[in-house]
Amino acid sequence: MLKHNWSKEEALQIYQQPFADLIFQAQTIHRENFPPNTVQRSTLLSIKTGGCPEDCAYCPQSAHYQTEVEREEVLSTEIVLAQAKKAKNEGSTRFCMGAAWREIKDGKEFDQVIDLVSNVSNLGMEVCCTLGMLNSEQAQRLKEAGCHAYNHNLDTSPEYYGDIISTRTYEQRLQTLKNVREAGITVCCGGIVGMGEGDEDRMGLLIELANQSPHPESVPINMLVKVEGTPLAEQESEEVDIDPIDFVRMIATARIMMPQSYVRLSAGRMEMSEEMQALCFVAGANSMFAGDKLLTTPNPEDDADRKLMKKLGMNYQEESATEQASSEKSINSCRNKKSEQPVQANV
Repeated sequence: MLKHNWSKEEALQIYQQPFADLIFQAQTIHRENFPPNTVQRSTLLSIKTGGCPEDCAYCPQSAHYQTEVEREEVLSTEIVLAQAKKAKNEGSTRFCMGAAWREIKDGKEFDQVIDLVSNVSNLGMEVCCTLGMLNSEQAQRLKEAGCHAYNHNLDTSPEYYGDIISTRTYEQRLQTLKNVREAGITVCCGGIVGMGEGDEDRMGLLIELANQSPHPESVPINMLVKVEGTPLAEQESEEVDIDPIDFVRMIATARIMMPQSYVRLSAGRMEMSEEMQALCFVAGANSMFAGDKLLTTPNPEDDADRKLMKKLGMNYQEESATEQASSEKSINSCRNKKSEQPVQANV
């Protein structure tokens, strides 16, 4: 039975138990809900980069900081579709489009995004968008265009949030998630570890996620990528770095608390060894972002990921949720037609 009333004490008890016991529990739950050796491959593309008015202390796209990221306009349909087709050919079943906005504003640019969503959805891929805050009417437009999922991370615990962001409240993030849910779009929501938070803040984040009903269908767990020019890059390493074993503990705890959610390895994989990534998969991660860039930060090349999958005896998920639903609908239709056929008596 899925649980939606976790306490911090319960979460810490799971997270801090002996490592072997934690991994065994997470892997057992994972096998009860997912194929154990299958990973969903997702591709994330920045369709509008830089110039964001938010002051997220980790983000190189913030207009508050001097980084190497330059402001760009929304990419053309031709460029985005070419990238989506490439991603599908390489094994991705989900294509995520991100725009560096505080919030969606109705008008030409949002109309462009609606067109992009429709075109990528027609390729048979799950379409995910991350465009900042949005209202219920905008969420409905995205749904009607074919948006399967909406990413809006909580980033960290409510208690630590103010140390990272001052330009958007936690409640505003939760309201966007509510608007997404009410429009019938699945939720992609996670956070970042390695920003100087403690164990209680990490569990505070997971509690905020796991106490949602339903749980977010996708839970991206990011490891901070320190980008020069951002406030978090200037802190001492011991203040913000996360121990690899603690990161794996985070993955395992997320799997235990949200058994049926995709737990996704997101930013930070360039800093992870193959062994660390393998432990994450054993701990219950079953999705990963692929492609040479994750918005603006480096990501492992496709060849490296394929070699790792082969080494581990794992495979990419072959169908998107859209295709699976279509297949199930077709099968059910055939079954119904057979049941409607008259039965002829033997003569």
